[in-house]
Amino acid sequence: FKLQAPLYWDVYANLGFNSARICFTCHNFEYQGTAPARDLAWCGLDVEHLDRPDRMRDNSHGRINAVKGAIVYSNIVTTVSPTYALEVRSEGGRGLQDTLKVHSRKFLGILNGIDTDTWNPSTDRYLKVQYNAKDLQGKAANKAALREQLNLASAYPSQPLVGCITRLVAQKGVHLIRHAIYKTAELGGQFVLLGSSPVPEIQREFEGIADHFQNNNNIRLILKYDDALSHCIYAASDMFIVPSIFEPCGLTQMIAMRYGSVPIVRKTGGLNDSVFDFDDETIPMEVRNGFTFVKADEQGLSSAMERAFNCYTRKPEVWKQLVQKDMTIDFSWDTSASQYEDIYQKAVARARAVA
Repeated sequence: FKLQAPLYWDVYANLGFNSARICFTCHNFEYQGTAPARDLAWCGLDVEHLDRPDRMRDNSHGRINAVKGAIVYSNIVTTVSPTYALEVRSEGGRGLQDTLKVHSRKFLGILNGIDTDTWNPSTDRYLKVQYNAKDLQGKAANKAALREQLNLASAYPSQPLVGCITRLVAQKGVHLIRHAIYKTAELGGQFVLLGSSPVPEIQREFEGIADHFQNNNNIRLILKYDDALSHCIYAASDMFIVPSIFEPCGLTQMIAMRYGSVPIVRKTGGLNDSVFDFDDETIPMEVRNGFTFVKADEQGLSSAMERAFNCYTRKPEVWKQLVQKDMTIDFSWDTSASQYEDIYQKAVARARAVA
């Protein structure tokens, strides 16, 4: 798909197919697709024409870069959040920052949405009890059910439960996830992690942590993919950890809020565009919906977790209002879709104007 734009403008447009316009959306600029320049010939493309610094040649070595070609040749380039669009023009661009700066006028970020039919606590068939923002008793029932399922302690129903559902890779802040497990234990909460790692060393590390806590009835690590269980964790958890090093968009924080789990996140990428700190007095109270930290270190995460735990335990009515507010935020695709429609229509209008 990344070669569609060069193919269209260098081959098909010359055959008269020149009325369409191309939008390239890149979710994560870490994955770019490089290859020897000669491979372009297999696609019917002119190697000499494209193997140039201002076209498809990679910015750091002699191969061609498919994502760079898509950026250069597309009429519109988007990514999945406004903050990530800013980050990739600097060190987050993974070598493409200069290309993105050159083409910045056609580049923007649009925050992804979630599937609000799949992720809906009032209709979710995986839950023990379905519930909504006006009836949070169902959330408490799901918390009790998960505790029973995972053999977690249940003597104190109001004991805070922290959830984390993620791929265990460096991007997701594995050292901070590890710290969150121990910090939750220190603060007297419960922690449930669902996820696995494609990196053997990381998988082994978390298997070791799981073994360490196997006799602790407040910590559970389920090191696999389990869609049904993920729904139950969203519904049962009071707080949800997303301490990513970088995060193009992130959907788990949005899903967590829809299920009444308050997010604790690092301010990066789409997390910065969807979670606003509860204690930040520089923004209106109505948009404050979670707890955030800036530096990717244990101290920052600890501070955010401590603030969240304090609010949960000392101000239960304030916490309840925060949960209800989070559950009513619109994270559907409606807003994002209308933004995409708008840029598509503008691109087509410009094409017609020059036709």
